[in-house]
Amino acid sequence: MAFSSFDMVQPSKITSAKILIAGGFGVGKTTMVGAVSEIAPLSTEELISAESEGVDDLSGVESKVTTTVALDFGRITVNPSLILYLFGTPGQERFRFFWDELAAGALGAVVLADIRRLDDSFATIDFFESRRLPFVVGVNYFDGAHRYRLSDLRAALDLEDQVPMRYCDARSRDSCKQLLVGLTEHLLTRLESVPDQPISGTPASPAIRLDR
Repeated sequence: MAFSSFDMVQPSKITSAKILIAGGFGVGKTTMVGAVSEIAPLSTEELISAESEGVDDLSGVESKVTTTVALDFGRITVNPSLILYLFGTPGQERFRFFWDELAAGALGAVVLADIRRLDDSFATIDFFESRRLPFVVGVNYFDGAHRYRLSDLRAALDLEDQVPMRYCDARSRDSCKQLLVGLTEHLLTRLESVPDQPISGTPASPAIRLDR
């Protein structure tokens, strides 16, 4: 399923935007889509099989028994004129060939990071940086994990200063909403800084609310 960056739906003039939820294996992408979606999310999770042994790195997430093999899909209404379609990417490297297809027409992305497996975030960040696709980083806080300063995590990930970064809880709808609000604001800031490259259909003055 492919969407352009913004699809104008007649006659109600609703603008839709495609947003990716990306990150390494077991970082919480499926959980986030399920927590924030206003519809029952579509998921392609399958049981982790013996074939994944020696292929998928389960260190730090040994209790995980399922994995996304294609995508997760959800929807959330930002305001009466803006709908976000959320596409969660598969985390394993062997499924990365899906990413280019999923990224086609995307307006931006949320990159989830797990401080227990921070190295897994580099490939995801590199993917979006190389394609100049705007993104924000949400550090998914797992129970019992050490809470590092965001400035230290930013330095460890070598993130540019303008990339928004915050702690989040992928299980919490309110926390996920704030990540999406941050991405929306980041996108609008980029548009304002490059006024000669408008994105068709972008709301001129959006009221950023995430209501059901």
